[in-house]
Amino acid sequence: MKKPEVLVMPRREFIASASFLVLGAQLFGMSPLSLQSAQVTQELKEELTPEELKIVERSIMAKNLKNYFGEGYSCAESLLMVSLKFLGKPEELVWLASGFGGGLYHKDLCGFLTSGVMAIGLSSGMLEKERAEGKEHCKQNVKQYWKWWTSMAPLHCSEIRKEDTSSKKGTSSKESTGYKVCQRLGQLASVKIEELIKPAKAVT
Repeated sequence: MKKPEVLVMPRREFIASASFLVLGAQLFGMSPLSLQSAQVTQELKEELTPEELKIVERSIMAKNLKNYFGEGYSCAESLLMVSLKFLGKPEELVWLASGFGGGLYHKDLCGFLTSGVMAIGLSSGMLEKERAEGKEHCKQNVKQYWKWWTSMAPLHCSEIRKEDTSSKKGTSSKESTGYKVCQRLGQLASVKIEELIKPAKAVT
C-alpha cells in the first residue's frame, strides 16, 4: 500500500510564508497583534462617571495630567511626565515617549498604554531587588496594566480617536469628542499607573 506523501516545507520558505502572512494582515488593516486575539471595541465615554471622578481627585498623577495633556505634550509624553514627577526622576526623560504619541504617529498602540509600560519598567528598576526579581515584578505589573486597559478601551489610537471625533474647523481641539475621550482615558490610566508604581516611590 502506497504511503501518503507528507509535504515538508523548507525552513527558509516557511519563514518567508510567515512574513507574507503578517504583511497581508497589515495590508488588510490588521496588526500582527490582532492575529492573536480579537479586540472588542468598547463604547468610549467623554466624561468621567461620578465614581471615576472621586478616584481621579484622589490621584496625584491624574490631577497633574491636565498640566501636560493638550498643553504641548502628547498622550504618551503626558503620562510619562506625570510618572517622572511622581517618582522624582529628571523631566528630560520625557523625550523617551516623544515617538509614541498618536499611536507611534500611525494611530497604532495608544500612547497612554505604551508610556504606562515605560513608567512600570522605570519604577521596577528603582526597587531594591535583584535584576531577575525586578524583571518579574515588571512583567506582572505590565500584564496587570494590559488586562486593565483591554477591559475598558481598544488598544489602538485609530479605534479610540476616530476621524469623525476629531476637532472640527473653527473648534478648539479641547472641545472635540476625540480630545475628551482621550482625556478621560489618560486620567484613568494615570490612576492605574500611580497604583502600580507607588511601591517604587516608597524606596526613594
